[in-house]
Amino acid sequence: MTTKDIVPTGGWTRRGVLAAGTAAILLGDRLAAPAIAQTAKLGGKLTYWGGLIFSDPANALLVDTVGRWGEENGVETEVVMINQNETVRRVSAAVASQTMPDLLDLSLDLLLPLSIQGLFAGVDDLYDQIGNAQGGWYDGVDRASRTAGGRTGIPFGVSGNLLLRRKDLLEPAGFKDPPASWDELVAQAAAVTGSGVYGLGLALSNVGDGNVQINVMQSFGGRIAADDGKTVTIRSDATRTYLQWLKGTWEKKVFAPGNATWDGAGDNQAYLSGQAAFIANTGSVGIAARSQDPELYEATAFSPLPAGPKGTISPIQPQLRSIPKTSPNQDAARALILHLSRPEFLNEYYKLAIYGPVLVTQRALDAFTSDDPILAALLGLAETGTAPAYPDVYNAAYGELLNNYIVPKMAQRVVIDGWDFDRAMDEAQAQAQAIYDKYR
Repeated sequence: MTTKDIVPTGGWTRRGVLAAGTAAILLGDRLAAPAIAQTAKLGGKLTYWGGLIFSDPANALLVDTVGRWGEENGVETEVVMINQNETVRRVSAAVASQTMPDLLDLSLDLLLPLSIQGLFAGVDDLYDQIGNAQGGWYDGVDRASRTAGGRTGIPFGVSGNLLLRRKDLLEPAGFKDPPASWDELVAQAAAVTGSGVYGLGLALSNVGDGNVQINVMQSFGGRIAADDGKTVTIRSDATRTYLQWLKGTWEKKVFAPGNATWDGAGDNQAYLSGQAAFIANTGSVGIAARSQDPELYEATAFSPLPAGPKGTISPIQPQLRSIPKTSPNQDAARALILHLSRPEFLNEYYKLAIYGPVLVTQRALDAFTSDDPILAALLGLAETGTAPAYPDVYNAAYGELLNNYIVPKMAQRVVIDGWDFDRAMDEAQAQAQAIYDKYR
């Protein structure tokens, strides 16, 4: 086996890799799932692009598990771990050069447009096989991962944003409870801003974390498109109200500096360095703090995203594994998906990673029956979070809009470039409609 790492700008470092990679996997009989048969004769070489997350032990466990599986099945494996914020660029280049891997991890946002282009092999049978063996898929995961023409990805984890806050700073300032609204969040953030600490570590940059601003906008009543999923409706009074909130918050100087140009690890680093009191994150920062800074971890509380005037928007986001049609070793890719779907592996992976469960019986895994506050929050997100894109229609156009960071760019126009709200909305409206028109 060979392993390659794509390390994000900003200094992602590996710690404890070998120790994590050789961790024992022990499960009681109560967690055993029916065996999933592997019938294909395997061999050859398999290249797998794994999703690099902000948990060194989880990355190492995945790499080690794939390597041992390859050795046991006579498959030469090459694992390339790619920062998830780099996946779109890497996949686009690979499609153009016809150098796609045999198997890759990707988000639902990327799966949808690529599936419409017919790039992935169908995996309906694998989906049913895995679901039948482990109690069925959660309803939200099942609905979200269904693409036109059949299944093209196997979910392996649910992510979504939680609000992380520094209770050691907030409680002395009189805030023991999490902010219930975005206005309360700003008030609490302003109260603890000072002496090198900034209240808000929310990204406004062209990365996945910047798309949290879509959820904020939707909680104010803003929409990307109408219920037909075709007509863009960004320009609206509700979006204007959201932009007024954003500009007012910016003028309070509570945002961490550089947040409009952060890379995918910007908010992580701001929180771990003690620069930010609040961030919206999948939980990866909490996992990093638990191993790297136990004091910070103990000082951190986790809660749902705040509500806007129209309610709370807290979407789930399944992560999936897909097989490109160009793969010369699809039998091995399918077998590896089955192997990585076993509860024995996922129980240990979930303990180290940032994902909630996707299958009903996974709620009984040790990972989710422990007292871990991050995993408890992610389990709750899997079971009660809002559907992807809600109240908008989750379709390929919406996925491409996310990948083009239309709303974060609109936010930058207002707070960095000083554009008025109408001009910023008009540009976003036109850019979004051009995307949506491609899918009519």
